[in-house]
Amino acid sequence: MSGYYRRYIQVIVRFLPFALAFLRDRHRFLVFGRPRRVDEKAHRDRANRLTETMLDLGPAFIKVGQVLSTRPDLVPPTYVEAFTTLQDEVPEHAGGDPMRTVAEELGTEVDCETLEPIAGGSLAFVYAAEYRGASIALKVRRPDIVPVIDRDIRVIRRLVPLISMVADERQRYSLENLADDFETIILNELDFDREATMMADIRENLAAEDDVVVPEVYEELCTDRIVAMEYVAGTKITDDGAFESTGVEPAETATLIARTYLKMGLVDGVFHADPHPGNLAITTDGRLVIYDYGMSQRLTPQEQDDIIRLYRALARRDIDRLLNALIALDVLEPTVDRVAVRRVLEMVIENLEGESVVTWRRILAELFGMLQDFPFRIPPNVLLLLRAGTVGEGVCRALDPDFDFIVATRSFLAEHGFLESELEALYEDIRDDLRRSVPVLAGMPATIDAVFGQLERGELTIRTDPTDSRSSWDPASGYAIIAGALFITTALLLFHDQPYELVSLPLAVLAIGLYLRSRRRSLRRR
Repeated sequence: MSGYYRRYIQVIVRFLPFALAFLRDRHRFLVFGRPRRVDEKAHRDRANRLTETMLDLGPAFIKVGQVLSTRPDLVPPTYVEAFTTLQDEVPEHAGGDPMRTVAEELGTEVDCETLEPIAGGSLAFVYAAEYRGASIALKVRRPDIVPVIDRDIRVIRRLVPLISMVADERQRYSLENLADDFETIILNELDFDREATMMADIRENLAAEDDVVVPEVYEELCTDRIVAMEYVAGTKITDDGAFESTGVEPAETATLIARTYLKMGLVDGVFHADPHPGNLAITTDGRLVIYDYGMSQRLTPQEQDDIIRLYRALARRDIDRLLNALIALDVLEPTVDRVAVRRVLEMVIENLEGESVVTWRRILAELFGMLQDFPFRIPPNVLLLLRAGTVGEGVCRALDPDFDFIVATRSFLAEHGFLESELEALYEDIRDDLRRSVPVLAGMPATIDAVFGQLERGELTIRTDPTDSRSSWDPASGYAIIAGALFITTALLLFHDQPYELVSLPLAVLAIGLYLRSRRRSLRRR
C-alpha cells in the first residue's frame, strides 16, 4: 500500500503545475480574478509538456492520454492534437524483461536464441523468432505490468473527483464515467486471449481483400501473456521512401485505409481501433499491413445499425437523424431537450457548410464543442470508433493532403447500399414514424368509442357561457366542438418538432366526419 501512496503523491506533484496553470486561465488568482488570455503557442507548449509528463509516468498514463485524444468533450483541440502523438514509446527495461515471459510461457517450443526485438509499446514488446522453419512474431506482455496498471488505475480513480472539483460544470457529467471507460479499454488491452480472437476474426473478415494483410494467428502458441502470429515484413507507412518500388501511390493507400476501416466498423462489426503510423505498414508489393490488435472492439448488431445511421446522417447532413443516432448510441440522454439540441446541430451543419474539405476531426470538434451545454458522454465502443476515425484520418491526410473523409465515407456508404435513395429514405421515415405512433394508434379506438358513448348518452359535459337560457342541448353543437378540438390537435401534431403524420391523418379524417355530421344535424333542425 505504501507504494500506492508514493505513486499517488508522485502523480499529484507531476500534474500540479498544469492544474495551477489551468486554474489561473480561469481566475488569475486561482479562486478570484479575471480570466487570463493565453495564446495558442502557450497552449501548444503546455500540451507538449503534458504529453511528455504522461510518457514519463508510464503505460497507464500513456493510455490515459490516448483515450483523452478522442475526448473533445473534455480536452481542447490543441491538447487533443498533442495527445494523438502518444504512441507507446517506452524503454524496453520498463515493467520487467519480456524475454522471461517467453521462457516461462513457451519453454522449448521457440528457440529463445532466435528472438530479435522489432517493436515496443507501453504494455508489450514484439519479437521476431523462428518456429518450425517459419518466421513468426511474438507479442509479449511485460512481466510486471499488471500490478503497475492496477495501482495506477486506483490512482486515476482518486484523481477524477479532484479534477471534477475544479472542472467546468458542463464537463462533470463526462468525467463521472471517465475512470470506468478507461479501465474497460486498458483491461481489454491486457487480455491477450481476447486480442488473439479479435485478430483471427478480423483476418477472416478481410480474407477477400487481396490488398490488405492481417497476420495469421498461431493459436497453439498463444497464451494469456503472448500472442503468436505470422511475421509480415513491411515499411512504416509514413517513412520516407516507403512507397518506392511498391507499384502504388500514397493517395491510393489512403483511400484503401479509409475503406478498410469503414468495412471493419460498419460491415463486419469487429474493428482495429489503433491505426497510428506505427501499426500500419506497406509491403514491397504494395499491400497494407495492420499490426497490433490490443485496442480493438466488437460491436453488437444494434450498435452497428446505430453507427451506420450516424455516418449516414453526417454524410446527408440530416439533422433529425443525427439527433436520433446520438440518442440511440447513448451519447445524449433520451430526455434531452430535443428542440435545443436540434438548434445546436443546425449550427454545426451551418459552420461546416461551404468548406472545401471537412475533416472528421473538425466535425467532432464542432459537434462536441457545441454540445458542451448538454449532458452527454462517449461510451467506450463509440470512443474507440471515434479514435479509429480521427487517427486513421490523420494517417490518410499525411499520405494524401487532399484526402476528404466525407467524400470517402459517402462513396463507401453508397457502394454498400447504406446511403439509401430518397424513396428509401421516405420509407424509413414512415417506418420510424409508425413505430413511434403505434402506441397512440392502439389506444385511439377505445378512446373514440368512450367519447361517442358519452355523447350518445348525453354524459359529455362541455362548459360554455350560455347564450340563451331557453335553448336545449343540441348534439350538433357537441359534434362541432369535438371536430374543432380534433382539428387543433391535428395541427399541433403536424407542426410538432417530431411530426406524427400517421396519427394526424386518422384524426383529421375523424374531425371532418364529425364536422359533416354536425352540419347534417343542423340542416335537419332547419
